[in-house]
Order: sequence, then structure tokens, then C-alpha cells
Amino acid sequence: MIMKTIRTPTKLASLILFSLSLYLAMHKRMNNRRWFLWVSAMVGIIGAPLFISTLIHRNLGEQQPRMHAESATGGVGVDVDVDASATSIQLRAILHYATSQVVPQLSLAEITLAFNVLQSLNRPANILVFGLGRDSLMWAGLNPRGKTVFLEDDPKWIQTVLKDAPDIRAHTVSYRTQVREADELLSSYRSEAACWPGAATLRGNERCRLALHNLPDEVYATEWDVVIIDAPKGYLAEMPGRMAPIYSAAVMARDRKGSGVTHVFLHNVDRKEEKAYSEEFLCRMNFVQVVGKLGHFQIPPMTNLTRAGDATFC
Repeated sequence: MIMKTIRTPTKLASLILFSLSLYLAMHKRMNNRRWFLWVSAMVGIIGAPLFISTLIHRNLGEQQPRMHAESATGGVGVDVDVDASATSIQLRAILHYATSQVVPQLSLAEITLAFNVLQSLNRPANILVFGLGRDSLMWAGLNPRGKTVFLEDDPKWIQTVLKDAPDIRAHTVSYRTQVREADELLSSYRSEAACWPGAATLRGNERCRLALHNLPDEVYATEWDVVIIDAPKGYLAEMPGRMAPIYSAAVMARDRKGSGVTHVFLHNVDRKEEKAYSEEFLCRMNFVQVVGKLGHFQIPPMTNLTRAGDATFC
């Protein structure tokens, strides 16, 4: 039997990941009818105790009970000590991933890589995510009490996602690049002083086409602990590609004033453009590991050894 004990708001993040792992394990072995029965069981096992006990605590002031439930398959047991401080978006995420056939684009192994980094911070984090999609509730739910902001280039898609997840914080972003320009931009950026690492800024930097110059103020004002780049699309020549997010993530990480590093996760790191731009701006020396197609980089703040005239990031 698999046992999972949830005692604190932070541990609820583990339950979200647990719901995803259950889905991936069970859906492979089930037809649609069995899937429906299992979904119904999961609603009772995970969703109902969390919501009901939270409501009881808030409305009656009673101490929340410890609950145990076991799935009909006999293979999964869940012990839940529900804390009233569990955020609504966590509860929404748990129910969503416990009952939906739609799961994040990333594999469980890739998600776990980022999840372990979030857990290691041991505090609410500032997470910036390029791309709004099937994993948005998950990232927000894995960061209780922290700030999780999404940047998406499709305004209509933002509205679609927010209908089902109104707690998500998302902004529209526009890109000035196309995949067909990736090679030219990479070879020419050093000739533009506004792109140089020692002097580069993002806000209002129209001269450097790789700089995301018109983002919302909160993006520039926040020091991001984690940056996840899983957008925009980059598999066709006319698509924006991820050149600007990679460059801009590097600039933000190097400009960090607080202690610690910035963790940058780049999906499709094996693709031509992503590989070339990550080597140029995120740097091999900052590379930690790759799991599946998700690359992890730890970028330290810019030091005094970096001169304003330097034309390379690595």
C-alpha cells in the first residue's frame, strides 16, 4: 500500500504531485468506464475531506480532524490533516488533477525536478512562468503563500484559463522575434551595447530585440527565485521562439540583489534554438542537470568582476 500523510499547507503541495502520479499510473491501465469509477473514488478520497474539513474549521472554529481514506483498488492510502490555511488554489489544483484526464505537458519526472527545488527553498517563492497551460494550477498550487505569475502571448487563451482558475495571476506578453531569426539574433546581439550583460536592462530596452521591454511592473520589481520557460511556441519558423525569454531570464537572474541563485528551468532544452541560447546566456557553468527535456540552471547574481563593457554572459 502507498501511504501519503498531509499535515501542513506546504505538504498539500505534495498532495498535488501525488494526484498527478496517481493519474499517470492509473490512466495507463484503465478503460473509460473504469477511469470514471476511479475518478469518482478520488473525489471522495481527496477532494471531499479537504473541502469539508476546511469549511468546518472556518465556520465553526473546530480543530480539523485527521482523516484516512483508502482507494477501492486497495493500493493507495491517504492520511490528511487539513490545515485551514490551505489556499483555495491548492484545493482547486488537488481536485483538478485528481479527477481530470487533462494533465500538464511536462512528464512527472520533469515536474518532480522543479518540485524538489521548490521544496529545498523551504519558504514561499517568487515563480515566473512563461506560458499558461494545463500545468498552471499545478505551479500555483505547488507554491503556497508565494507569488506565481504567468506570462502568455495569447490573450484569448488567458481568458479561457481564467474562467476555470480565476485565482491565477497572468499577464499578456508580446514578442519581437521569430524562430527564423534565431541564428542572426544570436550572432549580432554582441554588436548592440544595449544587449551587453554588464549594462543590459529589460524595462524600456527597445534597442535590444531579445529584451522583453514592456512587461508589467510587478515582473521587473520582483526578484524571481524560479523562472520556468515553457513558452512561447518555437517549433515553426514563424513562431516567436524562446530566445527572448531565455535572454531576459538571464538578465533578471544576474541583476538579483538578494542572496541566493535564480533557478531557471528550460523546457525543450534539446531543441536547436533552446540549446544554443541556453549555452550563450544561461551558461554551461550554471547547468545543473536535465531530466527528460527539462534543463535546470542555477544562475548567480552579477558580481563586481563583470564589467559594463563585457559582451558575453558566460
